[in-house]
Amino acid sequence: MPFFINVILPLPLEKHFTYSVSKDEAQFLKPGMRVAVPFGKSKIYTGIVSEVHQRPPEVYEAKPIEQILDKTPLVTASQLKMWSWVASYYMCSEGEVLRAALPGPFLLESETIVQLAKDVEIDDDALSDDEFLLVEALQTKSSLKINEIIQLLDRKTVLPIINSLVEKKLAVVNQEIYEQYKPKVERFVKLHDRYLEDASMHELLDELNRAPKQREVIFTLFGISAKSAKGKSSVKVSELAKKSGASASVIKSLIDKGVLEELKIGISRFSFDLENHGKNLQLNEYQEKALQEIESSFESQDVCLLHGITSSGKTEIYVKLIEKAISQGKQVLYLLPEIALTAQLIARLQNYFGEQVLIFHSRYSVNERVEVYQSVLQNKETARIVIGVRSSIFLPFHDLGLVIVDEEHESTFKQYDPAPRYHARDTAVVLGKLQDAKVLLGSATPSLESYYNADHSKYGLVNLARRYGDVLLPEIEIVDIKEKHRKKRMTGHFSDRLLEEIKETLKNKEQVILFQNRRGFSPILECNTCGHSPQCPNCDVSLTYHSHSNQLRCHYCGYHMAMQQKCMACDSPELSTKGLGTEQVETELKALFPDHKIGRMDLDTTRGKQGYEKIISAFEEEKIDILVGTQMVTKGLDFRNVRLVGIMNADTLLNFPDFRAHERSFQLMLQVAGRAGRTQKRGLVLIQTFNPHHQIVQQVSTNSYHEMYKEQLEERRNYKYPPFYRLIKISLKGRDYSRVNEGADWLALSLKNTFREHVLGPEFPPVARIRNEYYKNILVKIPQGQSLSKTKKLIGRILQSFKAIGAYRGVKTVINVDPY
Repeated sequence: MPFFINVILPLPLEKHFTYSVSKDEAQFLKPGMRVAVPFGKSKIYTGIVSEVHQRPPEVYEAKPIEQILDKTPLVTASQLKMWSWVASYYMCSEGEVLRAALPGPFLLESETIVQLAKDVEIDDDALSDDEFLLVEALQTKSSLKINEIIQLLDRKTVLPIINSLVEKKLAVVNQEIYEQYKPKVERFVKLHDRYLEDASMHELLDELNRAPKQREVIFTLFGISAKSAKGKSSVKVSELAKKSGASASVIKSLIDKGVLEELKIGISRFSFDLENHGKNLQLNEYQEKALQEIESSFESQDVCLLHGITSSGKTEIYVKLIEKAISQGKQVLYLLPEIALTAQLIARLQNYFGEQVLIFHSRYSVNERVEVYQSVLQNKETARIVIGVRSSIFLPFHDLGLVIVDEEHESTFKQYDPAPRYHARDTAVVLGKLQDAKVLLGSATPSLESYYNADHSKYGLVNLARRYGDVLLPEIEIVDIKEKHRKKRMTGHFSDRLLEEIKETLKNKEQVILFQNRRGFSPILECNTCGHSPQCPNCDVSLTYHSHSNQLRCHYCGYHMAMQQKCMACDSPELSTKGLGTEQVETELKALFPDHKIGRMDLDTTRGKQGYEKIISAFEEEKIDILVGTQMVTKGLDFRNVRLVGIMNADTLLNFPDFRAHERSFQLMLQVAGRAGRTQKRGLVLIQTFNPHHQIVQQVSTNSYHEMYKEQLEERRNYKYPPFYRLIKISLKGRDYSRVNEGADWLALSLKNTFREHVLGPEFPPVARIRNEYYKNILVKIPQGQSLSKTKKLIGRILQSFKAIGAYRGVKTVINVDPY
């Protein structure tokens, strides 16, 4: 009886593929192991075994596998369950989930390698020009990859040339699988064993009398070995060079002489400073009460929402809960919305938990992520707590006891591209269910859905309404800039009131944060003569001016050009910039406060791995007086010396074309406000707006979350939006405008036949063309009583019919469940 395995391939395919294996392989293989399998004509992929069985495939002949890559499963059974839930709920394939869940190096890719055949006579006259060029290149370089051949011959179709050389038996083509992950290796040296006896030691030192630098290295080596706690005989080369002041060549000559022995030792990429480890933590009575309420809520419910105002000390409560989970031998996942937040938090948690804290986010190198994955999989003692951004919910937890989702309202928990387009908060709740873990959602401004669930007893609810140390909430003042413009009391984009407070704050040696939710210098460059503004050639947006690089840039596709000296349409030199970005705020501040240090925190200034940490620590150490930033500055950061927070323009947030605009702007403004006055002195928040009577601005100024919640909930009920209705957004995109249009009409009509008035669209989004592709959206609303899984099956069938229509072949469809 033959044996087969089902394999999940890292490709957007609906089904698992079946391959044949021998009896021995079938007994060895387990679900979750990696296998290299052939797929298509000549490709080899790494797949994950999902099942071992004896049912042959009905439609195709099962190919044998190439090789088994693991001795034990790399993916746990509960991970496979979770992948299948993510794939079915978010309407994508398990292959796409696999791509998102595993760090790249685990997914070996095949690279086609071309080499010259051995021992053949080459007749140059029988070769075409391209073949001759390729053979010549292969004679100097032993092998070439397809991509390198494309560059070498400067043409896209190189396969016929390679095939012709293969037919002439001059070249061989093979698939090479390679491992990308390399463990981190440090060079160590130790004294050669033969010098361990005193007599030979003295001889060596006499010999080195003529080489003082080498002698110094040996003495330093003794010194370091004697001091090291475990009396280690081997010492890091870098440390030895630094302490002895010797160059690398001096150490190398000692190794060449055989005096020192070189060792290469694999080390962990994560190092910790454990000096402050194990501080004891005292909670105040309000935190203590909240902690007890959370614990008692966990007895009856799996999910609890902690609604604690900004600076109420939520992190300390999390620490106590983590302590309890770890003491029971469980693992903890701490989810954060933004990498910027991890910098401050890691330092705080490492003070309490030392080496048990691991970090997982995209600014880490692939190798570092592989290491975290392996540590969690092997359930090491050092992998008890994982702090990470949304992708860390896919780690292979064995015994998860607690999941904390901090700032749960943040939209960055939602993955937009590529698939799976999952929401980490909702997936964390499912992960908790699968692993029997408790889930705690924390926020000062919870999302409407979470609060609605807590309000209707689906989640537990705990309130923490006092700031830590009884610090007062900041005073919030609204500045009407329409009035200030009329009375000529504006300096650039600053009202006299804001400038006066900035001066006062700086005089008292305190710090200021200014918030503007747009990076760049100004969003629009306009000609004063004809009104033309430069547009991106690939997207339907105007180019943003960046002054530090003197460029016009597109924030969608990265297109950039030099700043224009005159109008591109009418050649007039009168160009002016409109709108406001963080860079312009920074420039204006430098002119207004030349003696003070001004910092900027946005996507442009935080690109490197340590980008955030540098800016945050400079601000904490008070090397920066005024920090200008986009929403990065709003998220849970804790600065002790900030008295003033200024919101440059609240209207850009409120006038956004999205049903969540009001909820989001309330959350953003209140979160920014929460950065002010976190010590005994009361903070001040100034909100500049053209519309001071807007209900959201008023609600922020009185800090009334409940008012906002009730009002927005009523609007959502009237207009059929979440939490009352579920949403599925289908986007169509393609290069041919009319084809996208016709396809969208056909699809919308088919959906309306089934779901009638619950289908909105098709509509062009605010930016309808990105990277030369046209977009059109259709929104399907699903009422509470309607089955979600049946709805998805119906949508799936309609989409299959759509894909089968030849006329719409070039139109791609993207499904986004719970899109906002």
